[in-house]
Amino acid sequence: MKRLKKWLVNLGILLALVAGLVAWMMAPWQAVLGVAVLLALWLVLTRRGRQTLAVAGVGLASLPQRWGASSVIVIGIAGVVGVLVAMLAMGEGFQATLQQTGSDGSAIILRGGSQAETNSVITRDQVPLIGSLAGIARGDDGRGRVSPELSQVINLVSKGDGLDANAQLRGVGPEGWALRPQLKVVEGRAFEPGLRELVVGQGAQSKFEGLEVGRTIELVNQDWTVVGVFASGDSHDSELWADGETLASTYNRTSFQSVTVGLDGKDGFTRLKAALAADPRLKLDVQTTRDYYAKQSEGLTKLIKILGTVIGTIMAIGAVFGALNTMYAAVAGRAREIATMRALGFRGLPVVVAVMLETMLLALLGGVLGAALAWIVFNGYSVSTLGQNFSQVVFQFQVSPDLLWTGLKWALGIGLVGGLFPALRAARMPVTDALRAA
Repeated sequence: MKRLKKWLVNLGILLALVAGLVAWMMAPWQAVLGVAVLLALWLVLTRRGRQTLAVAGVGLASLPQRWGASSVIVIGIAGVVGVLVAMLAMGEGFQATLQQTGSDGSAIILRGGSQAETNSVITRDQVPLIGSLAGIARGDDGRGRVSPELSQVINLVSKGDGLDANAQLRGVGPEGWALRPQLKVVEGRAFEPGLRELVVGQGAQSKFEGLEVGRTIELVNQDWTVVGVFASGDSHDSELWADGETLASTYNRTSFQSVTVGLDGKDGFTRLKAALAADPRLKLDVQTTRDYYAKQSEGLTKLIKILGTVIGTIMAIGAVFGALNTMYAAVAGRAREIATMRALGFRGLPVVVAVMLETMLLALLGGVLGAALAWIVFNGYSVSTLGQNFSQVVFQFQVSPDLLWTGLKWALGIGLVGGLFPALRAARMPVTDALRAA
């Protein structure tokens, strides 16, 4: 019967711990601050709180004598937080790069059912029909502001490893630049229509060999000259741009893959979508360019977050066991000290909270160390990965305050688990047995 009762008590503690961890990971910083304030008031204003401070003070004073064992907790948790924040920062950076691409003032038209430009086809005879639709902005000449475009994957040599990698070469129409006002030529000049000239994004230039202004690259046995470099601050930075008609003749393309259009006013997208649906000749889909590029990031961002969480969880389990071993050893080494306090009238609660406060402090140190290392090493670090068009997208890790806060919550959660069971053991320790053992 006693064994069953003990098992049920431990099961209840475990379930409460799981529920507490879930609530902790979901809690906003305001709630955590409120809990910290309430704990501080309890420690200062209540008798048991002051007892807790006394027990915790003794434990913290002995840390220099067992710093080697305590550093296991700090370093282990720092590793967990550092890896977790770095992985999540990679997903955050990739997502931010694509979400910054496009705007609500322009739209991209693809073949019906196509998820990306690579599997879309728009025939040449459809382009004039698109330009005449309602909802599309018009220039001074009365023509619709449309840019029929091609997306061609080419092989270039990567600067990082000297191996071939995919790059995206975009052929744009005359309105291509005007529809993307964020693009600025920062070196050289724009390409001339009808000539085999390229303008490359800053990200592509940093990633691939041979894209300096004045250099030539060979595409389908033809020499193309790099005449300029542009900056956009979004995924277009990873692209190479050329005249759409020249690119089409080079690759024998008789159709386009997408049409980017400017929208006329706030209701331009709604009117354009209705006009496309009403024309049976145009079995096409339309999205704002902001929505289109945001959707391109969803799959990979979700995968990176899942991988980061799984890897972080595996490492966190190891850190928990390290904390458990360290704190069990600390409790065993302080058995006489804890027993003496219990004999002097200290109750079990102050002992439990004091041991947990010690563990949480070590966990906080590890969390701060891991978060700081992740920020110093990875924030702004440039990498590239394959995007939806099977070409390299250059982006930067973004270690945001939210990610740092997530890392600290993980650290304190590990400290909570690693300190709870040793703390309960210390509180349950019979005074006579502890004194005899010591």
